[in-house]
This record gives sequence, C-alpha cells and structure tokens, in this order.
Amino acid sequence: MKDLVNGLVQERPFEPETENGEFRREERTFRHWITAAGAARFRAEPHRYHLYVSYGCPWAHRTLIVRALKRLDALVSVSVVEPVIGSQGWVFGAAARGTADTLYGKQYLHQLYVRAQPDFTGIVTVPVLWDRRNHTIVNNESSDIIRMFNTAFDACGGDATVDLYPAPLRPAIDALNVWIYDRINNGVYQAGFAATQAAYEQAVDQLFAALDELEQRLTHHPYLAGEQPTEADWRLFPTLVRFDVAYHGLFKCNVRRLVDYPRLWNYTRRLYQTPGVAETVRIDHIKQLYYSMSTLNPTGILPKGPAIDFQIAG
Repeated sequence: MKDLVNGLVQERPFEPETENGEFRREERTFRHWITAAGAARFRAEPHRYHLYVSYGCPWAHRTLIVRALKRLDALVSVSVVEPVIGSQGWVFGAAARGTADTLYGKQYLHQLYVRAQPDFTGIVTVPVLWDRRNHTIVNNESSDIIRMFNTAFDACGGDATVDLYPAPLRPAIDALNVWIYDRINNGVYQAGFAATQAAYEQAVDQLFAALDELEQRLTHHPYLAGEQPTEADWRLFPTLVRFDVAYHGLFKCNVRRLVDYPRLWNYTRRLYQTPGVAETVRIDHIKQLYYSMSTLNPTGILPKGPAIDFQIAG
C-alpha cells in the first residue's frame, strides 16, 4: 500500500504489507549521497542539511544516535514528527508530542516528499535527510544516512576522532549488518506482522536463535566487532531498546525477554549509557507509536510497563 500515488495522498490506516503470510518491507527511494568535498550536488556544509525523524521509529533512531556520537547537533538540525501515524501518515505537532516543521511549516511529512518530487509514488517514511539549498530530499535510507554522518562532516566540525566504520573492521561490520538486519532488526517485524502461523513461527525461531548467538558472541568481546562500539552495534541497539517495551508483547516475540539474556542486557545498558545516547531514547514515543497500530492493538490501550532501568551499571 502506498501513502502517495503520483503525489496524491492515499488516506488509510496503517496496515503492513504481507506476501504469502510474510511481512514485506519496501525499498527506500531517495539514495543520494553527501560528500565531504568536490563538485558533487550534495556537499557537506554546516547548517545546510535538516533531519526529519520519529523518536519511536528504530530506523530514524539510528540517525539520531550517530548524529549525537559525531557531535553534529550544531551542524544538522532536526524536526520530530508525532509518535502516532494518522490517516495521512506522519504529522508534525505540539512540542510535547513532536515538533513543528521548522523549515516550511508543513503539517504532514508527505508534503515534503511532494515538494521534493511532485509526482512521487511510494511510502512516506522517516528518517528523511533534507537539503535546505536545493529544497529536496537527499536520502531516506537510514543505513546511508548514518554512513554519511560518520565521515562527511568531519571537516565541518563533526568529531573526527569517532569512527564507527574503521577500515580494518569493515568486512566484519558489513557481515554483521546484513545478519542483524535479516534476523533481528527486520526479524521482529517478520514475527509481529506475520499473517500465518507458519510464517510467525519461522520468524520467531530465527529471531531467538540470533539473540542466543549474540549472547554467546558477547562472551568474547564487550562489543560486536571487538573492544569499541561500531556501526553494527548502533544498528542493533534501537531494536534491543524497544524489545521488552514493544516487541516482546505486542509483536509476540515472547520466548524470552531481553532482560533474560545477562550479557545482552548488560551490553544494551552500556550502549545506552554512552554519552549522548540516552537523550535519543524516548520510551513514551516508542509506546505511543507501536501501541497505536490498530491491526495489533485494536483498543489502543497503552501498557503501564514494563519497568526498565537502562541506567543501572551493566
């Protein structure tokens, strides 16, 4: 199902797409690249780019984390959509729930997609990296955005001492990224949105086999690729921080909780306590986003728990 067809809004409630009972995720459509120098269309410059995110969305959460770790707060500004997706998709609103669109004063995110491409057909997603100069979308794929944030702005004031994709570890990080996405990042969605019992059980079995494997992997090193956190850790973290809050109950990923994995739970808390990261975690937005999905929670009731303290030393 599309949010926009030839630039026109298709008003609808949120409903995941499935194929043969399995959840299907659509590819992102804007894949331009910001470079540090040269005559490229999108060159890294201070105050030129703007990030549109949801605190609830794990894919957008990645970009906020890397923005914080690379100290890009003063270079790349941010607008936050409300946590609940309405009939016209992501909406800007009151400060308690999100922020205004500080660039153009738009009410809906889809209006920015149409500004970038008047005949756009596809899903309107976050994150969105926007170019103020050309008034267009640079990229709406989170994995691209965090890779750009890692190096493109180093000469503009970003923290060049932080490298989340160091050359010697790139093959290991790339392999981890693929495995983490297939089994965990997207695995929880494969379970939660499965339309058949067989698809659900296959997804859940793969998910918990992967979590079991991570628990064993962390016996050797504190982080996935060694002694320091890398891009792979920060691609995994948004799923872990949402696991007991949303995926365990709402998505029926309930074989075990994250807190039942001693090493993985301590690892999650270490990442959370990294300077700048806690400010990117909004449990209230996470709950509001996931539990507003009427296909999974028809009553819309928000759970009181679970009580989780990411601050306890791990």
